[in-house]
Amino acid sequence: MIHDFGIVWLERKLLLAGLGNTVLLSLLAGVCALALGALLSTLLVHRARSIALPARAFVDAMRCTPFLLFAYIVYYGLPSMGLRFDNWGAGLSALAIYHTAYMAEILRGAWVAQPRAPIEAGLAFGYSGLRMFRRIVLPPLMLSAGPVLGNQLILIVKDSAFLTIIALPELTHAASSIQSRHFIPFAAFIAAVLLYWVLCLMVEAGVAALGRMAEARR
Repeated sequence: MIHDFGIVWLERKLLLAGLGNTVLLSLLAGVCALALGALLSTLLVHRARSIALPARAFVDAMRCTPFLLFAYIVYYGLPSMGLRFDNWGAGLSALAIYHTAYMAEILRGAWVAQPRAPIEAGLAFGYSGLRMFRRIVLPPLMLSAGPVLGNQLILIVKDSAFLTIIALPELTHAASSIQSRHFIPFAAFIAAVLLYWVLCLMVEAGVAALGRMAEARR
């Protein structure tokens, strides 16, 4: 067993390259999903049903579709409609679009729970539309939803492992490559699990630090 982990150590450059790709992919997908989710949340709470219902339909469709199946659709299905991606583009698009729905629902729930007083004060001072959302609604929304958004980022990190099916060179793909060359599945995949664990602990620590900063500024 120790010999197997020694082989993994010798292949550490491949494993660390996969880890770097996982971090980059997760960060980009998280930022895109959060930005798009913030915009989508404004549609979810819109008073016009003709605007809110399509947004709700998209959120429900994503939440009811397994991510692995959605990744297959983006990478293998969309080319039949003329939309072609390389494995990086397909993986990033699948993660960002899929988790946009979750981010939007998180922000919608936090929005509904916000007190009306700051919004009414903003209206009194002449704020409206996007300016109202950006200056009055969004900052407390992000603070109150911070822990749940952090949990969603952890889910993005974990869902990125599914992208090994489209040969995207992320962490799981790197561990699988080591296993297939040296036939050491336990050591290779345990090493990947530990690295995923470290990533998730870092996200949790970041969310906790932001929470402490928010409390200190109140």
